[in-house]
Amino acid sequence: MQDIIEKALKSHNADYLELRIEETERSTLRYRGRDLEEISQTTGLGGCVRAAVNGGWGFVSFNDLSQLQDRVAMAIRQARLVGSTHTNLAEVKPTISISETQFKADPRLTTLQEKKRILDQYLELLWTEPKTQSAVLAYSDSYRKVHYGNNVGTYISSHRSDVNFRAVSIAREGGEVQQAGISMGSLGDFTLMENLYDEVAALPKKALEFLKAPPVKGGEYPVVLDPILAGVFIHEAFGHLSEADHVYENLNLQEIMTLGRRFGGKHLNVVDGAAIPNLRGSYEYDDEGVPATRTDLIREGLLVGRLHSRETAAKMGETPTGNARAINYRFPPIVRMTNTIIEPGEATFDDLISDIKLGVYCGNWYGGMTSMEQFTFSAGEAHMIRNGRIAELVRPVLLSGNVFVTLENLDAIGNDLDINQGGGCGKGGQSPLAVSNGSPHIRLKRCLVGGG
Repeated sequence: MQDIIEKALKSHNADYLELRIEETERSTLRYRGRDLEEISQTTGLGGCVRAAVNGGWGFVSFNDLSQLQDRVAMAIRQARLVGSTHTNLAEVKPTISISETQFKADPRLTTLQEKKRILDQYLELLWTEPKTQSAVLAYSDSYRKVHYGNNVGTYISSHRSDVNFRAVSIAREGGEVQQAGISMGSLGDFTLMENLYDEVAALPKKALEFLKAPPVKGGEYPVVLDPILAGVFIHEAFGHLSEADHVYENLNLQEIMTLGRRFGGKHLNVVDGAAIPNLRGSYEYDDEGVPATRTDLIREGLLVGRLHSRETAAKMGETPTGNARAINYRFPPIVRMTNTIIEPGEATFDDLISDIKLGVYCGNWYGGMTSMEQFTFSAGEAHMIRNGRIAELVRPVLLSGNVFVTLENLDAIGNDLDINQGGGCGKGGQSPLAVSNGSPHIRLKRCLVGGG
């Protein structure tokens, strides 16, 4: 494959060329209600060429490897049509790397029939309560063998594998509907799926508890977030603002995201990086052949870094961070998060809640949305905090606010780091991309809380 790629990239007149060829395998099982809605097992072979000429980009994807040089020429012609300045990419040392990664409990070694047998058992557990109205159960695993080369001497062969699982129980009583769910994943380790009976069985009971629980009275409260919701918060509300393509394309965001600006107290440290090992967003090289890194975003409350492709790094005079990612060969790489984490502090959970007279403890997640620095998130579970203790269950709540004000209000960080590896990230039509996020428990002095 290295010879094929190098031959295809020879004798072309372009500022920059790269070619990516992927061999893929994927299994999917999805249930809705009591029905198996989708079951599939697919394999694929395809690739893409990206060319830069005078600052313009051309991109061609394909499934036939027989005319690679023609595909390269087509991408170059596209780039010439839009190029009008000069191509500026941050320098990266050429690399030759051939990886033979072995995955723990490779999901490809488990038959589709066995995967269905396990999921059928989980489906039955989602229907153990009479007030259950519906259920959602979804499983997927994917494997990618990626061959990457460019016209400056890099060739990388790598393997990537991912497992993702979600289960939701939906309960109804009269006109009231509530749901409880879990979402998890792994870096190609199927053992994740083999013993989730207790977690799945708890969901119908939890959905019923939410039906019986009172709604929270809307307003500002001290809020404590569990590691799952805190991780989702830092990913959605802050992580996307750290992706440099958002920054250099937006003058307002450039003023907000100025390196050296204070966004929180000295206890706040946030990192992102695929070099953090053994998580869903971990890898050795990104989809531009740049080595993975661990990038400080906030250090002791100050903004110190952001996430880059080679192009964004050059345009902003900074260093590439290995964050150019494509969901598959049908898309060009764009700046994406990998593993985004609030680093642990020193507080115990009791320290976080002990002096809160009236507040809200929020955990898990349903989803959310961001618009620039404004965010709204749905917590999957919530309890009141009364006089320093976790009190009654309330219905899931909405949290909203300005991310920078909220970071300033983040006044304490726990010592109990945990990682959320469920779900997936979406951007630029590329979804779901395997990422992880993590945090300890965190405390916000004030946050706007509304009924879910």
